[in-house]
Amino acid sequence: MRSKTSGGARPAASAPGVVRIIGGTWKRSKLAVAAVPGLRPTPDRVRETLFNWLGQDLSGLRCLDAFAGSGALGFEAASRGAAEVLLIEQAPALAASLRDNATRLRASQITVLRGDALSLMRQRSGQGWDVVFLDPPFGDGQNEALFREALTAARALVAADGRVYLEAPRPWGEAELSGLGWALLRQGRAGQVAFHLLGPAPGGG
Repeated sequence: MRSKTSGGARPAASAPGVVRIIGGTWKRSKLAVAAVPGLRPTPDRVRETLFNWLGQDLSGLRCLDAFAGSGALGFEAASRGAAEVLLIEQAPALAASLRDNATRLRASQITVLRGDALSLMRQRSGQGWDVVFLDPPFGDGQNEALFREALTAARALVAADGRVYLEAPRPWGEAELSGLGWALLRQGRAGQVAFHLLGPAPGGG
């Protein structure tokens, strides 16, 4: 439940102001977050579950956070050893916060790009990223088209043995994910948010 402002209308909500990194080198470090309507940082317990799924040590992996928002997932990955982390965020204030946090933590492995997530993902087709985090704007309802476009773009840029984390307002089923080239590996629910771990489907995309 992170901030996502690129690609759809969002219900107004208060920014949390600060999120904490929960594991790795920067454990307990605070990330300052700009006050932007619709901010939804992924809760600690969901991040903990996700990194249990991925493995606590991400040493050497390349991770792309396509709708970075607060940067909670991308910074968490870097804290746990990821060699390269690309954060994409369209909102200027949030992108500035991400850069400020990266500078403060001396996180040289983190790059922040401001722009449209779908366009920047498509430009990186075939680059073979190890982990892609997807938490697009929920919009007024489910914003289905954006989620499908994001999953399609991610399929073209993830490595053959890579993983995608998907956060959404509803659970995505195996059949619809398979149609987009994904296998559902894990799934959970926290309040109004469904979260998923996906891998490339055999023979897909």
